[in-house]
Amino acid sequence: MTRYLRGVIIVWVALRYGLDELVLNSFQRPWLSSMARVLSFGRNLKAPRGQRLRMALEHLGPIFVKFGQVLSTRRDLLPADVADELARLQDRVPPFDSSVAIATIERAFRRPVDTIFASFEREPVASASIAQVHFATLIDKGGILRDVAVKVLRPGMLPVIEKDLSLMRMMAGWLERLSADGRRLKPREVVAEFDKYLHDELDLVREAASAAQLRRNMDGLNLVLIPEMHWDYCHPDVIVMERMNGVPISQFERLRQAGVDIRQLARDGVTIFFTQVFRDGFFHADMHPGNIQVSIEPATFGRYISLDFGIVGTLTEHDKEYLAQNFTAFFRRDYKRVAQLHIESGWVPPDTRVDELEAAVRSVCEPYFDRPLKEISLGMLLMRLFQTSRRFQVEIQPQLVLLQKTLLNIEGLGRQLDPDLDLWNTAKPFLEKWMLEQVGPQKLMDELRDQAPRYAKLLPELPRLLYQFLQQKPADDRRELLELLAEQKRTNRLLQSLIYGGIGFALGLIVMQIVVRVRFF
Repeated sequence: MTRYLRGVIIVWVALRYGLDELVLNSFQRPWLSSMARVLSFGRNLKAPRGQRLRMALEHLGPIFVKFGQVLSTRRDLLPADVADELARLQDRVPPFDSSVAIATIERAFRRPVDTIFASFEREPVASASIAQVHFATLIDKGGILRDVAVKVLRPGMLPVIEKDLSLMRMMAGWLERLSADGRRLKPREVVAEFDKYLHDELDLVREAASAAQLRRNMDGLNLVLIPEMHWDYCHPDVIVMERMNGVPISQFERLRQAGVDIRQLARDGVTIFFTQVFRDGFFHADMHPGNIQVSIEPATFGRYISLDFGIVGTLTEHDKEYLAQNFTAFFRRDYKRVAQLHIESGWVPPDTRVDELEAAVRSVCEPYFDRPLKEISLGMLLMRLFQTSRRFQVEIQPQLVLLQKTLLNIEGLGRQLDPDLDLWNTAKPFLEKWMLEQVGPQKLMDELRDQAPRYAKLLPELPRLLYQFLQQKPADDRRELLELLAEQKRTNRLLQSLIYGGIGFALGLIVMQIVVRVRFF
């Protein structure tokens, strides 16, 4: 019953803010325009359409706000006035009362706020759908004053999110039952992934841990700064972190005036993304402009500053390898390999003809190569990709939903920073270098080193385990086992031969790697 009530509320909010008018008036049909006028009767729709859409999303809650945040980065798909309004959702959601924030802090740490901070700014510096941030000065254990940012969870989030997720699960079930395409898109699994990430975002300690992991991963790259967490002051409802000073990445003119190379910034963003995804398999998955700043401090000039780590994505080694091979084949225009990878991974039915899928992928991708972002119609590309996936029954991979969302954010940000950016040529060298590292002798040595502790512990146990096994088996079984051991000796001799051959193969790989490096780098 609660789900149906929530559905009624969503429809009511849409009608109240005239979202039906935005949809119906976009179609050139007289009867639809008349319907829009009838539905608009008795409502005040004088506010601009973008403002009404933003207010409706804010009214509906955090899930809808996050949807608006993703849309706000896609200025190529939205009218300018709508995109400008939705950009306000990135860090300017209406804040909750600062007295509530202070009460939450005191409840979390069981101390008056004045004994924790030398100063605390009651006016929040940023307010989002899940939490808001206040600047403060922390008194640490040594009595040293440190400038910090205090993130406080917005109260009453869990019940609102549960209602929306319940409604989404119900709609996903309808979609699967009513449509073959719905089953292929796996909506219930996608909602389950979304559910997991949203609940993770409500635990600020988890966010602090994700930030610490990203900080370690990015150390040494010298392209991005991530705030340090003050672990003595981290709680599921409140976290205290290093205060970062930067210019919001959306303030392009201010960055230019400060001397920041905007084009280099766009290229660095692509490098950071591919490093987090393919090298680490652990990436910031909420990279809208409200969470990104640029440092103009002399020591870190021009570096990104990442904020808000409530949503992070992870990839398995299998996912990383599969995606990297796909990207590399795509950048080399090896469409046959792209088709083969889709079949090998089980993303398409095993009886799919390679040549037909190859031709379909070529027809979709070829028109977009060697073009800057400003000349790429993402809407047309997505439409053609959807048509192709439908024809070949490509299954949606729920574990990659966050990656797809982040790709949209990155591409949208790159379009704003440098419309002339060639995304393909920027990413290609990184991926080719990464692939060399995955198949080279260094990867083999790393794998042997990682597995060495496991085998070092197992080998001394083998004689005892073998003796116990022999004692438990009858004579016939022991005779059979002895025969197996004799066969194992013959196999060991064969393995020795293979090892010597493998050493030769590794040397060949080293030579190949040197040749490829000379070619590409």
